[in-house]
Amino acid sequence: MAHGHAHTHEHGHAHGHALPAPEQVNKAFIIGIALNLIFVLVEAAAGFWYDSLALLSDAGHNLSDVISLVLALLAFRMAKVKPNSRYTYGYKKSTVLVSLLNAIILLVAVGIILAESIEKLRNPQPIAGGVIAWVAGVGILINAFTAFLFLKDKERDLNIKGAYLHLMADALVSVGVVISGVIISYTHWYIIDPIIGIAIAIVILVSTWNLLRDSLRLSLDGVPAGISAEKIRKLLLQVDGVREIHHLHIWALSTTQNALTAHVVVASLEDGEAVKNRIKEILSEEHIPHATLELETAAECCTDRTD
Repeated sequence: MAHGHAHTHEHGHAHGHALPAPEQVNKAFIIGIALNLIFVLVEAAAGFWYDSLALLSDAGHNLSDVISLVLALLAFRMAKVKPNSRYTYGYKKSTVLVSLLNAIILLVAVGIILAESIEKLRNPQPIAGGVIAWVAGVGILINAFTAFLFLKDKERDLNIKGAYLHLMADALVSVGVVISGVIISYTHWYIIDPIIGIAIAIVILVSTWNLLRDSLRLSLDGVPAGISAEKIRKLLLQVDGVREIHHLHIWALSTTQNALTAHVVVASLEDGEAVKNRIKEILSEEHIPHATLELETAAECCTDRTD
């Protein structure tokens, strides 16, 4: 069994890539936080100076970005903390909670944008379109560049995906603000500003929905996306010597690591070690590196079959 366990701890998670390299991810987060924080300060200052609600709300949205990047970096660091007697899995689950919090922050941002846009639809305000376009143009560059830093690793971890979605959503917001700024400069149709705000909010809402659903599922110890409990059961039943599988539970230890527990009914306990090793090899290939298996014979099969 020692061999089987060692083999399965080397890699694995829901999407089947290697884990993101910590140095690269750390660097990406730190660059992203610094760039976005500077931009928030500049944009907020311009917003106050020119009395532009568009720039101020965009700065607020960008600030939610910085917060989400800081949270994701914190979760990434916490996942590396070694387990102890009180937290026997370490703090891996914090990555799931942070991705859930991130999704909630995005939804709050959507709510604020919608509320402000509706207010502006009722009461359009004259604004300086040219300045808005220039400031938001810088925002597109900063958000797109930072999002690019996370592009490679976004499918490997829910938090990195959350950061990427935040940044791409912000780049879109800035594109919208630029377009509205240019149109307002030439036509003085101030109503364009809230209309684009509403369109952007809908785009963010759609992209956030999957993040919210996935992180909520992992928070509730659901089977991670990309893994089918039925498929796993069928694969394990094909192993020589396995008669039945029950009490099968699959859940996520973190946004990148999955675990499984199961009762395995075997023909004979003499082959137990070989059966365990084979099962662990299969699970490793299916991106479940942590498996706890209880072997039993048909004669001693447990009677409590409620779960």
